[in-house]
Order: sequence, then C-alpha cells, then structure tokens
Amino acid sequence: MTKIYISFTKDDIPSPYEPYISLSEKGMAMKRIIAVIVWLIAAIPLSAKIDKLEIDLTGTWKFEIGDDSAFADPGFNDSHWGAIQVPAYWEEQGFPGYNGYGWYRIVFKVPRRLKNRSIKLKLGRIDDVDQAYLNGALIGSMGSFPPALEKAYDKERVYPLPAGIVRFGGVNTLAVRVYDEEGGGGIPDGPVGIFSEREVFLELDLSGKWKFKPGDDPARNENGFDDSGWKRISVPGTWEKQGYADMDGYAWYRQTVSIPARLKNSRLLLVLGKIDDMDETFWNGTKIGSTGHMEGAFLEMRNNPFYNRERMYFIPPNLMRWDSENQIAIRVYDIWNHGGIYEGPAGITTQKHFLEYMGKQKIRTGFFERLTGWLKGR
Repeated sequence: MTKIYISFTKDDIPSPYEPYISLSEKGMAMKRIIAVIVWLIAAIPLSAKIDKLEIDLTGTWKFEIGDDSAFADPGFNDSHWGAIQVPAYWEEQGFPGYNGYGWYRIVFKVPRRLKNRSIKLKLGRIDDVDQAYLNGALIGSMGSFPPALEKAYDKERVYPLPAGIVRFGGVNTLAVRVYDEEGGGGIPDGPVGIFSEREVFLELDLSGKWKFKPGDDPARNENGFDDSGWKRISVPGTWEKQGYADMDGYAWYRQTVSIPARLKNSRLLLVLGKIDDMDETFWNGTKIGSTGHMEGAFLEMRNNPFYNRERMYFIPPNLMRWDSENQIAIRVYDIWNHGGIYEGPAGITTQKHFLEYMGKQKIRTGFFERLTGWLKGR
C-alpha cells in the first residue's frame, strides 16, 4: 500500500479570517463550516507538499548510550549494540531515568529508481537535540548540544539527501546522535523514513557538493574567476548545518556542468529548489534569473515571501556551451535564521517537463478556484 504524507509550512495555513467569504445572515454558521472544510481540502493540492514514503525506517534500530564520533562512521562495528524500537522513547525501552547522549544506527538499501528524484529523510520529533549522518556525512541537525544547550524536542526533522552522499542500489548507513536533558529521550514519534516529493522531472541532477564562499564580490559570477580555494558544501542544505552557524548576509555558490549532446535540441531550465532568502543566478557569466530584491529595505525584511518560492530559470540557448563545461554562479542573501539553497530539487530540466509540471500546478489551482466559486454561489 502506498503511503502519502502531506506536510505544511506556516505559509500554507490561511488566516482565520480568510475562509469567511461575504455571505447572507441566513445559514451563516453552516456555510462557515463548509468554507473551512473547502479551505482544508483545497490547500492539499494547491500549496501542500505531497510526500511519498519510499523506504519505511520504523522498527528495530541499533542503539547505544554514550558519545563517540566514531559511531557516525559507516564502517564502525556495532554488532555488540542493543536493539531499540523507533519511534519510541528510550526510557520506555530499558533506559528509565537516563538523560544524556545516545546513538541510533540502521542500514538500508536505496533503489536506483530514486537516483533522479529529490529525496529526504524524515525522523519525526527527537527529544531533545540531534545530528544525523548518512554514510559518515552530516546531513542535518536541530537544536544545539551542551554546553550551549538549545532544545528542539517539538520540531519535526526533515533533512534533504544529496545525491552525492546516497549510495543508490547499495547499502546505506544512517547514524543519529541524540542528546536528552530530561523526559523520555530519543526518537518518540514519526513518520520515520525516506520520502520522495512529486516534482519536476530532472534530466541532470545537480545535488551534491558545490563550491561555496561567504561574502560578496561581483567578479564571482565570471567564468574565469579563481574559486580553487573555496570550500564545498552540500546542495540542498542550509549553510548553518555545514560549518557556518549563525551566518547571515551574502554568500556565493559555484558549480560546473557539462550538458550532454542528447539535449542539444531541447530548451533547458536551471532548477534550484528553494533558497533562503534571495538570489541572483548567472550562467556562464550572464544573469538568467533572480528572486527578491537585494537592496534597500528588502535586506531587512524578515517576513519576506522569497524564501519559500521555487527557483526555475530559463537558460537562453546562446549562453549554452556544448563543447566545454558551463559555469553556474549563484549570489545569495540571507536576512536571518537559516540560509542558502536549502531544499531541492537542483538540476537541469527541459522546457517540456517544466510545462508539464506547471500544467499540474494549474490543475490544482483550477480545482481550488472552482471550489471557491461554488462556495460564493451558495
């Protein structure tokens, strides 16, 4: 049986006043109830993300108390570790009263069919703080460990899985480091598993390691710019989780890509998922798109809508290089909180796939409009 999970962000939830369309006094209470129901139904196809469970990770995991960075290594021998059920508190599974560090480990296979899909790890809630490692690489964390403890027991964990880290068709090792100050401890509730998101089809997947550097320099968009000393971070993924904690302001990403000859007769788009907060994107030194305004009051607008918009930019054919690598450069400005290219997909798609994707979005919007129209006519 296929399981579908619907997740919402704060922007998907309407204001309490929005469902109340102007209506006559007669039957007002009942129509308001109908309006709320219609909003809930309409919100699902319009603005929610429809996630499909691909790999169910609920069940038996390996577990050990204590803390050792070696536990994140996929080659670590955990044969002497005990077994624990996920999701469930560890205090309910033989560790009553225990507060402190604990590590979870599990191995699983990822099918090759997911290689061109944007996939993510969901771990539900974790009590209190966590770091998640896939095949030895840190893929996400929430909260802060002692001595500067910052709890995140009420937050759902959703961590993108870069293609460069996942072993498609092979065995993957997931290790989760947890710190609990008080209470039940551990991974108490789900969903827990690997999920895919229904989205635009990618001809080339660009998720993985990109060159990255904080600060701002307009010369960084140029093809010949020397980025040999830049560090690499994962895309998608916030930069705070990759060594740049509490960093706001400007930063640049750079990546090269060779476009196969089979796409020579196709019009292409660069897909960048979602960026927090604003961006300007360059292809071979020429700007091909931007979201937001990197000037004036916009640089201080915390409650901006830009971070939640999908980035898809058309690549003019005259900018394409078929006989050598193409240079992508992305200038990002983060106002506060998390920053960077935080959610996929990232890659190259065709105009045909883009229009198919947008057609599905229009169907969803049309469904919503028909329901709203029906309600107004009642």
